[in-house]
Amino acid sequence: MDNFRSMALPNTSLLLLVLQMCALAWQAWALVDLRMEDNVEVYMDESAEIPCLYTFTEKPTMVMVQWFVREREGHRVRISYSDLTMQKVDEDTSYSNRISVLSNSDGETLTIQDVKLSDEREFFCQVSGLAAGNGEGRTLLKVFDPPEPPVIEGVLSGVSVSGDSPLKIASCETREGFPKPNITWYRDHIPIHPTTGLANVVTLVTKEFSGLYTVQSELHYKVTKEDKDAHFSCEVSYFVPGAVRTSESKGINITVHYPTTSVKIWKEWPEGLVKEGDKVKIHCQGDGNPPAPIIFSREQSDVELDSSQGLLVLKEVSRADSGAYECHSLDRDEVVDTLQLTVHYLDPAVVVPKDSEVMLKGESLTATCNALSSLETSTVWFKDGIEVGRGHIMQLQDATFDTAGQYDCEVTVPSLPGLLTSGSVHIIVQGAPQIKDAEREIELTEKVGAWVNLSCEVRGYPRPAITWSITGSQSQSWREVVKRETEDQVHSVVILKVSTHTIAVCNSTNDFGIETKTYSIKSIPFSQTPTARKTSADNSGVIIVVIIVSILLLAVLGSVFYFLYKKGKLPCGRSGKQEITKEKTNKDDIVVEMKAKKTEESVLLKGVNGEKKPPNHQNSTLSK
Repeated sequence: MDNFRSMALPNTSLLLLVLQMCALAWQAWALVDLRMEDNVEVYMDESAEIPCLYTFTEKPTMVMVQWFVREREGHRVRISYSDLTMQKVDEDTSYSNRISVLSNSDGETLTIQDVKLSDEREFFCQVSGLAAGNGEGRTLLKVFDPPEPPVIEGVLSGVSVSGDSPLKIASCETREGFPKPNITWYRDHIPIHPTTGLANVVTLVTKEFSGLYTVQSELHYKVTKEDKDAHFSCEVSYFVPGAVRTSESKGINITVHYPTTSVKIWKEWPEGLVKEGDKVKIHCQGDGNPPAPIIFSREQSDVELDSSQGLLVLKEVSRADSGAYECHSLDRDEVVDTLQLTVHYLDPAVVVPKDSEVMLKGESLTATCNALSSLETSTVWFKDGIEVGRGHIMQLQDATFDTAGQYDCEVTVPSLPGLLTSGSVHIIVQGAPQIKDAEREIELTEKVGAWVNLSCEVRGYPRPAITWSITGSQSQSWREVVKRETEDQVHSVVILKVSTHTIAVCNSTNDFGIETKTYSIKSIPFSQTPTARKTSADNSGVIIVVIIVSILLLAVLGSVFYFLYKKGKLPCGRSGKQEITKEKTNKDDIVVEMKAKKTEESVLLKGVNGEKKPPNHQNSTLSK
């Protein structure tokens, strides 16, 4: 046995004695119940505890415990010894500074600090109770160090579906683990099992100088078009004390190269219907990867249209651009898609009658406005900005001078805003002159010397000519001050100074007749108040009422001033008051007179003798 040292025996009897003692020791061996764990598992750099528990059937007089470790070469080396009198760690071993032994009533526990990978070996506990018995047990110390999380990388250049055998699509690496970790590949979280012609895994295991393992795995896979959306990942499984753990990498998408199997063409701009003048953008895209160049052409035409990166731009399209457009990929000529483009239009409006139309009063006219379009149109008629009708046809019934003017028609396409055209027709209504006022004869009463305005407004076509015929006043006492003319109207205003009874006649004539308007002006003396008169231009009953009210107010005001003066309430000097009181006055002597002028009114105070006194004379009298 390893605990017995070799010795030289002098004679045969001594050898027999030793053999007898060995037999007795072997017989007592079974009297010790020694218990040790088969394995103790621990993380690297941590502390490991290996218990050695024993019991004796007979109480020993002395117990010796020795710890051994098996070296790599296979032999055992003692690392610790203890008995009733002492306990020590053997020197000059790899565990001299890292172990300790704790004894108790049940046995001993060997503690190894700062466990290294090299500590993964067998440890032996040998117990000797001499006559009470001997025993030995063993425990295998297992050391674990989890690896780094896996790192996955895909093939940057992409993988083609055209290969006949699996190609490398990704690699996965996990570093510095112990024991050796394993790598499993997944596609969309489903394990990939090596299959001939479809999938193969190449694994490279490297043991570092530290004793840790680095594992590299390559996935060779025969990709299809469906793999373009798949996610590949790798999972590392590794041992830890009492369990197996896993760590999964991120998922990656593989760039799969495959030919075009279909193309799609669509109109990107404008949204909705297309009209002439629009810019049109047509897109075409194939499903190949990488995308193959796109070719545009008109249907049944071999002429290639100018495009860039699958985009065809048509600037300011016209109806001639309507038709079918085709696109196909350069790698597959037979894969084609078609787009039908319709460019809608609205031609200029055509108005009948054209430009202008002359009609007689009382006649009727039918005007039309049409525009050729690829869509249904709507027409609205306007006159002076006001809507006068809807529809392509406009009826003018029983024409009057008010019917004359310009009529504009506006044609739109309700289903396509932006399409608009317009036209116009100018209507001329011919007829004899027509006085605008309802009164043809007007009577006026004016003071002699007053100036009056006489107005004459006439409609007709051709435009009437207006002349004034005035009798009863001197020719130099009137003149025309306003004359406005339009296409079918004339407005003339004359100013006339009344000197005597006057007759003023406005004569309007054209090719279709004559129309007159007469003013009869009755003159009155300047001192008299003009009577009520009829006028269409300058006078009314309102003015007469205002004049009467003004006269009454002035009369009341004069009475109040006279009453205050008689009572001495006015701020006047005594001499002035005496001078006035010498004259016998009566309130009945006060006469109020309103001069017949629009711009001037006066109040005169008369004396008892009935003479008018001017204002300056009154002032001079009061100052005496």
